[in-house]
Amino acid sequence: MPDFLQQLKQYSKLINEALDDLIPPSSDYPELIHEAMRYSLMAGGKRLRPALVIGAAQAVGCNYERVLPTACAFELIHTYSLIHDDLPAMDDDDYRRGKPTCHKVYGEAMAILAGNALLTLAFELIAKNADTVPAELVLRVIREVAVAAGSKGLVGGQAVDIVSSSENVSKEVLEYIHRHKTGALLRAAVRCGAILGGADEKQLTALTTYAENLGLAFQIVDDILDVKGDSSKIGKSVGSDEKNKKATYPAVYGLKAAEQKVIQLTENAIKALEMFGKESDFLRSAAYFNANRDF
Repeated sequence: MPDFLQQLKQYSKLINEALDDLIPPSSDYPELIHEAMRYSLMAGGKRLRPALVIGAAQAVGCNYERVLPTACAFELIHTYSLIHDDLPAMDDDDYRRGKPTCHKVYGEAMAILAGNALLTLAFELIAKNADTVPAELVLRVIREVAVAAGSKGLVGGQAVDIVSSSENVSKEVLEYIHRHKTGALLRAAVRCGAILGGADEKQLTALTTYAENLGLAFQIVDDILDVKGDSSKIGKSVGSDEKNKKATYPAVYGLKAAEQKVIQLTENAIKALEMFGKESDFLRSAAYFNANRDF
């Protein structure tokens, strides 16, 4: 666990430095939108999604520098989704990453625009990756990300989440929400890192299985932390899922069963990496870390 956190910290440093270079400075006109974008983007966070892009690329023998623009793009998409998720029309949260949410500081209209701008810029960064890898691989990644972020992925999961509640959601719908709202982007991060890294189909299939199990486990842990987490550690209010009658694993299955599901999914994720050697240690550690995290 300490080794994972140390490696994640190193990746985060690389990613934060790259983000600072790639995102327009706050002084660029119109200043307010760039300030709002940077406010949420540079507020902290684990940088797990871009780290998974790097980790997957390294698992298939690729240097992190070749995939860094796409890794950064995943953090932009993740941050956009958080800005919009926190809005009054969605989860109506006041804090994110230990700071007031974007709409609390800049107003709802500017927060919506900041999210839109981050999402759009993400695709510019992915296209920029054609400077270091074959363009046909970049085109494939653009399609992967578009599906993962759209109505068949993240947005679709959020849409079903909005119209569902813990009182009437089926187990099948709950899994759909989690695999799409959170899992789709995590899955795409691993797949895109592998694709840009030159993975063969056997490697890509194994890494996809890993990512699908990790993605579902990640959201279930988030559900669990909303029940018994420490808001000072996770950087946002706890209990919001129950307040908003959200469909969660603890609400539908119970807390103990949710915790058992995380263990099972983590074992599945680790097993999927059997064909890889030490080069995939970061991915293994990420699965173990997620299962035991408290933030």
